[in-house]
Amino acid sequence: MIISASRRTDIPCYFSDWFINRIEEGFVYTRNPMNYRSVSNITLKPEVVDFIVFWTKNPNNMLNKLKYLENYQYYFQFTLNGYGTILEKNIPPRDELISIFIKLSQLIGKEKVIWRYDPIILNKTFDINFHTKNFEFIAKSLKNHTGKVVISFFDMYKKISKKMRLLEIGATKEIDILELARILSDIAHRNNLIIETCAEKYDLSKYGINHGQCIDDKLIGGILGSKINVKKDKNQRLECGCVQSVDIGAYNTCPNCCQYCYANASDKTIEQNFKHYKITSSILCGDIEPEDIIKERVLTSFL
Repeated sequence: MIISASRRTDIPCYFSDWFINRIEEGFVYTRNPMNYRSVSNITLKPEVVDFIVFWTKNPNNMLNKLKYLENYQYYFQFTLNGYGTILEKNIPPRDELISIFIKLSQLIGKEKVIWRYDPIILNKTFDINFHTKNFEFIAKSLKNHTGKVVISFFDMYKKISKKMRLLEIGATKEIDILELARILSDIAHRNNLIIETCAEKYDLSKYGINHGQCIDDKLIGGILGSKINVKKDKNQRLECGCVQSVDIGAYNTCPNCCQYCYANASDKTIEQNFKHYKITSSILCGDIEPEDIIKERVLTSFL
């Protein structure tokens, strides 16, 4: 089994104490996002958990807790965009995050820290010139501390469309995607970085950019030193290449408050849910309630 921690919220940044408690107790409860009363009991025992994939924009709070994961294998998807507080309200400055990225890489090895530059957003402030200079600065800073960068272009989700219009952000035009793909690929390759896309419909292979897998069985197998027998995740978008995983996060709980994020309804909802966060709870940002129906998910190793 592969644990995703998490597409839905930034566990390393805000919930690392809770996560380590769950690791030590050997299980976690998660709610079905489509059915509030349906709760899964998921084992976190190392004999069943083959791998953990962390998703974060700031893993600093996790750095001193890696010692508790000595029985697990993992890598980090580290999103570093450099947009500033206009789009990423509670994210530290770019240079501070670069330092954290380098420290994490030195602790666990550069093959276990993947740089994500996504979503790529275009407007009057964040134009092609901005992305060219910003991406090159970050790439030069990280070239000795990761081997790969993953990019994706902004998709307009209905729930965030109003906020995006206020920021003069619309759907990304194909002509701009192709131009930026060419530029970013050149920068990545000059800095010895593999560059891949995340859930993109466009074929950018002519620029040396292939479709990637954020939860990547080949990378996982390489780190484990053993082939992992796992299928594509049917619960993700058609363009997504990720293999099967179990996500233990919860929507509407991430205080990063990124304006473009599809995982949160509003800053007010996040604030309300975050009030229920307890590091001792078996479920993220809440408690098990009498009306809940708890079922143990039968999960096995892919090895």
